[in-house]
Amino acid sequence: MSIVHEKPAFSKKSSGVILKDVTKIFQQPDTGKDFVAVDHINLEIQDGEMVTLLGPSGCGKTTTLRMISGFEYPTSGSVLIGDRDVANIPPNKRGISMVFQSYALFPHLNIWENVAYGLRVAKAPQDEITRRTNEVMEMMQLTGMEARFPNQLSGGQQQRVALARAVVIEPSVLLFDEPLSNLDAKLRESTRDELRALQKRLGITSLYVTHDQSEAMAISDRVVIMKDGVIRQQGSPQDIYERPNSRFVANFIGKANFIDGIFRGMDGEAALVEVGGHTFSVPVPGTMEGVEKDESCCLTVRPESVLLSAEEGSLPGVISRATYYGAKVEYEVMLGSQPIIVEVYNPQLSQRFVEGDQVHMTLIDRCVRVLK
Repeated sequence: MSIVHEKPAFSKKSSGVILKDVTKIFQQPDTGKDFVAVDHINLEIQDGEMVTLLGPSGCGKTTTLRMISGFEYPTSGSVLIGDRDVANIPPNKRGISMVFQSYALFPHLNIWENVAYGLRVAKAPQDEITRRTNEVMEMMQLTGMEARFPNQLSGGQQQRVALARAVVIEPSVLLFDEPLSNLDAKLRESTRDELRALQKRLGITSLYVTHDQSEAMAISDRVVIMKDGVIRQQGSPQDIYERPNSRFVANFIGKANFIDGIFRGMDGEAALVEVGGHTFSVPVPGTMEGVEKDESCCLTVRPESVLLSAEEGSLPGVISRATYYGAKVEYEVMLGSQPIIVEVYNPQLSQRFVEGDQVHMTLIDRCVRVLK
């Protein structure tokens, strides 16, 4: 699918979303005890912004999405769409659309009728139903498939139909519940990019739930990391990846090495960390929450931010594994008993190492964070 329209096929009436101190408590049927699924979270999604909720299973991301959609009501707190608190308003009165993981297409309706369904429920005039449905069908490159039924379409085509049905009613907020998880890897990547292009062009405020880290990084203006019902960190994909505020976030987004050390104090704005008898000056150490002088900490560094050399480097190690992936070689280097993952891209342009080689590692300046 290639989206080429320069203007939206319909009028934009997007609005922001604000969660104020939202909590959701479920009662566990087997024990009768309360389970806090979402714990006093605050989140603001700007008008036209694409925000992704990301986290492990049970972190509260889907419950948060369902409270915005109206499929769950919060135990306490406010859910604002625009300037209206919709926390206790039914889903059909919120002005939102949702694209489900299963697509939820009607098997007895053809594609055109599936897309037009929301307009019919809203009792829009027939000429408006026809115009808007045809416009969205063309925008999604579904023209020519009008008379087909969902079981006659591929997974990618069904996903387009589900998205077309969601946007045709001109929602103020568009919600996505892992909409690409049923697609194969290659189709998921291309559809992800097309979906992002469409969202940016239409400017619809969107909240996207996924467990796929690369998907979240590629599609989002802002990523919100959740764990145990609370927001652990939020920011742009670059902020989250390059400036994690905890081991959990660093480990959850991409790959990260955690090198044990001792925090020896500050040198101006740089942190001094001792590792294996060598003291590193970390010029941009991050927030360093909970890190105390002369106590244990860790240096957090991404695999691509470690340089390998046979002769020079601060940390000596031994290659324990070398895996060739074409565009990169991934090395596992033993720093004493601690494995460090190093990724070297364009391996044909760099020195190659094999298992058992003695090497030295250099941590790239400004790419290291100090965490508890």
